[in-house]
Amino acid sequence: MTTNTLGTEPISKLILKFSIPAIISLIVNAIYNMVDQIFIGWDLGAVGIAATSVAFPLNTVCTAVALLISIGGASYFSLSLGRKQEDRAQLCAGNALSLLVISGVALAIISLLFLQQLLFVCGATADVMPYAVPYTAIICVGIPFMIFTIGSGHFIRADGNPTYAMWCMLSGAIFNLIFDPIFLFIFHMGIEGIALATTLGQVLSSCVGAYYFLKKFHTVKLTKESLKISKPIALTICSLGAASFANQVAMVAVQILLNNAFKHYGGLSIYGSVIPLAAVGALSKVGILFFSISIGIAQGCQPIHGYNYGAKNYDRVLQTLRIGITATTIVSIISFIVIQSFPTQIISVFGERDPLYMQFGLRIFRIQFFMMFINGIQPVTANFFTSIGKPKIGMFTSLTRQVIFFIPLVLVLPLYLGIDGALFAAPIADLVAAIIAAFFLLRERKTITNLKLSMEKD
Repeated sequence: MTTNTLGTEPISKLILKFSIPAIISLIVNAIYNMVDQIFIGWDLGAVGIAATSVAFPLNTVCTAVALLISIGGASYFSLSLGRKQEDRAQLCAGNALSLLVISGVALAIISLLFLQQLLFVCGATADVMPYAVPYTAIICVGIPFMIFTIGSGHFIRADGNPTYAMWCMLSGAIFNLIFDPIFLFIFHMGIEGIALATTLGQVLSSCVGAYYFLKKFHTVKLTKESLKISKPIALTICSLGAASFANQVAMVAVQILLNNAFKHYGGLSIYGSVIPLAAVGALSKVGILFFSISIGIAQGCQPIHGYNYGAKNYDRVLQTLRIGITATTIVSIISFIVIQSFPTQIISVFGERDPLYMQFGLRIFRIQFFMMFINGIQPVTANFFTSIGKPKIGMFTSLTRQVIFFIPLVLVLPLYLGIDGALFAAPIADLVAAIIAAFFLLRERKTITNLKLSMEKD
């Protein structure tokens, strides 16, 4: 096998090489849902936006499953390559692909069988349910393709081809952007047409990804034997992906709690239940769009961290960490300035012009994104610890923001502050989680520095 460039090329060049396609892929994935909501908002208004909002937790569940397998698998894959364990890397890649397919099909079947119950739990009201059911049912059909697309992208990047991973996701997004207005305004298919365009886009992206594994995957050779699931390999993959999975599951819990909090406390306010549901949906899509850049940088650093930690190139590990943190911090500050400076213009993109909707939307954007400038630390931290084979710390840092702080705050604060309590929970959780992530990073940096010094003495 030729020398892996992860251990030789300049770090800044590698981060750009892996992060830019990852960022584009994540932004494209965010646009999938944002474009749906924009077109639906212009066609149906707040009730249509609310329908996509209550369906969004299911999308996050799919992402959670995909990241459990793909980030865990890609981390294990990179570590194995760094340790020159090519047979193990082969099994890892094959097992991960099989797990992606099986989990996607299983999740689609479960979601379709319990569709209305899931939407009710996610906060759907009687007014929203007639729009949410047909939209989500079609989205459910595309779940296996969505999970495979997200998951395969991580392995394509780990195989050294981040540009192909980007085009894998981009192909479906372009299809979605073209056919959303065609199905909606030319064929008059309504909310079902929006869902169909999204699902067909996912099918296209997954086919592009599958082609890569059949014809272009080159780091190791995939065989039928490697596709047979091995319990030890699968457990290791899941343990390394547990941090990302836990973070996404926590996001699902937060989305459901927020939907139901806004549904309940909104009903007690001048806004009613539908306007807050629609506004939080718009906020979620915008937040994911901006956070995609920081998450993409963190994902771009992942194979560099994993390979070099496995190869004991500790200087390169520390340099990658330093550049990653600096880049995500700069991105977070810029995102904060943009959102705080232009909230009205951003909200207006979603089509609903009701004065109460605009009033509540402005308030939710200002408050919930108030600590956005420090949000870049956490994704780098979680991905870093997962990449170097320390998933427990990665999981803990992933859970601090969502589970340990945000969920208790969103349950308690509204009891005293009403609907505003749900808004202020986010910036408080952001601040404390960033402080904890910084503590673990500084501690691990010291540990790695000591490992480097020990190697130099030997």
